[in-house]
Amino acid sequence: MKIGIIGAGNIGGNLTRRLTALGHEVSVANSRGPHTLTALAEETGANPVTVEEAARGAEIVVVAIPVKAVPDLPKGLLDEAAEGAAVIDTGNYYPQQRDGRIAAIEDEGITESRWTERQIGHPVIKAFNGTYAQDILDRPRPAGDPDRIALPVAGDDEAAKAKVRALIDELGFDTVDAGGIDDSWRQQPETPVYGLRGGVEEVTRALAEASPERKPELRG
Repeated sequence: MKIGIIGAGNIGGNLTRRLTALGHEVSVANSRGPHTLTALAEETGANPVTVEEAARGAEIVVVAIPVKAVPDLPKGLLDEAAEGAAVIDTGNYYPQQRDGRIAAIEDEGITESRWTERQIGHPVIKAFNGTYAQDILDRPRPAGDPDRIALPVAGDDEAAKAKVRALIDELGFDTVDAGGIDDSWRQQPETPVYGLRGGVEEVTRALAEASPERKPELRG
């Protein structure tokens, strides 16, 4: 499968490593340009590209950048993606630590991934946002293994969600359907499921126990 990854930090970099190892054709981009991705490209065989090129022909596009950087993505970024492309949003909103106050998230009460959808003009699937980056490399397990971790996946496009869940299964993790994007607050920072290394039952229970109230440290 052709996959575009925007962001080569911890999550984006480790997804690049795993997905290329699984035989996918990966293009990876960051804000500093392809010349800064030479080492990652040599290590993995991924194709370093500009952000404008990252989604070209991609069946899955991973957006793994700080929330504050989302509005700076090129307009029409997904115009040349494959038909029916699934876009994975791995982002988290940290107003005090990194992103500054985003009025639409705080005043309108929309989820951070709904805000991201509006910025890029394309539905997103929320996944990997509460996953430790190193676990992507170290904790894959075969289906049925009692130590297999489950990841919550939220999104409104059922076909795109199914495509993402299949990819996560291929990576070596179970998934739990966390509902639509308006329900994705259940997996935002400081919720019970965030950072949870649990199986399907534990993740399902943690999603149910989440509160929609944003904690003071996560308000701008």
